[in-house]
Amino acid sequence: MIVIENAAIVDGALDRALPGMHVAVEGGVVREVSDRPIALDGAARLDLKGGTLMPGLVDCHVHVIATTVNVGANAMLPDALVAHRAARIMRGMLHRGFTTVRDLGGCTLGLRLAWEERLFEGPRLVLCGKALSQTGGHGDFRGRHDARDMGWAVAKLGALGRVADGVDECRRAAREELKAGADYIKVMANGGVASPTDPIAYLQYSEEELRVIVEEAAMAGTYVAAHLYTDAAIARAVKAGVLSLEHCNLITAETAKAAAAAGAMACPTLVTYQALKEEGAALGLGAESVAKIDDVRLAGLRSLETMRDAGLPMAFGTDLLGEMHRRQSEEFAIRAQVLPAQEVIRSATLDAARLLRMEGRIGCIAPGAHADLIVVEGDPLRDVALLGGQGDHMTHIMQGGRWVKGGRA
Repeated sequence: MIVIENAAIVDGALDRALPGMHVAVEGGVVREVSDRPIALDGAARLDLKGGTLMPGLVDCHVHVIATTVNVGANAMLPDALVAHRAARIMRGMLHRGFTTVRDLGGCTLGLRLAWEERLFEGPRLVLCGKALSQTGGHGDFRGRHDARDMGWAVAKLGALGRVADGVDECRRAAREELKAGADYIKVMANGGVASPTDPIAYLQYSEEELRVIVEEAAMAGTYVAAHLYTDAAIARAVKAGVLSLEHCNLITAETAKAAAAAGAMACPTLVTYQALKEEGAALGLGAESVAKIDDVRLAGLRSLETMRDAGLPMAFGTDLLGEMHRRQSEEFAIRAQVLPAQEVIRSATLDAARLLRMEGRIGCIAPGAHADLIVVEGDPLRDVALLGGQGDHMTHIMQGGRWVKGGRA
């Protein structure tokens, strides 16, 4: 039992901190939140003396098994090496204050089971298994002259995606990922930067294929997330019933309004394009991919304004690869160039929980929620950069009621 006293709570719900709050934690969850002192016999106590208390942060777009920038090469690495590297990547995320992440392709149930057995420190994992891609799509990392069958990718931990073509294959692939423990389904519905043979403008998967994947997810009580850049690709994905719109750099106001009306949410990932621009080539990104970066990077900030004005909710995402994972928290400062700090913070707390369908369990400080908490030096509503770096301004991090940093483990 732990009681945190005299806290100023910041969760993105308000444009100011909520002062004088007290939070009791027991059994891994928040037991009580009060504006009065909490009497709990035998509890350990932490007096913040007016310091900032936040819910653990949520990154809704990561690739924890992407241990190299060249994702094609990553797919060929031994599973054991990928697993150990992924554990290191996830430990870094947790120590930046990210207590939950949603993996958008590659991470399997085995890694989550290892985390649940506390074999390594890391954020709570929400999984899609392998992302679904058409031949030559964003999940197909074979070069132009590589004619190998892609069936091997299903069993490789380092592979972000798998290939499925046609309605029947898409249906089967979606069912197989759900059977293997996927919480939702991810599809590659547009060209991408990291893949070698698909220009950004390429539309991927027929509308019929998209609809059948959405149908399979809906029958399992879940949803589909789609990799999307161009307005045309976003519009057809929304029409097919996709609810989680990843990236969205080239979205127009009309499509953003239609997406909002359909109940969809967006997950921009601006930091990855800046990181790829500055470091991609040096870290092994192919020349064909480097040439595509500015096609989406330069429109990123404008897309945030477009989606905000259209009322399309946006969750926090980063989409970093390899050594660039260390730049995860830079996303806060990038978004703060055009959005108020409150909205940026909410994207990694309340809005993130909504996208992950975990409202009331993560991204908030409320009775019954996971006791995922961070203590920040200063007020991030005044300076969102306090959430940057490697958790440098976080004196305490708690996950599931256990201290990861500060306090007692």
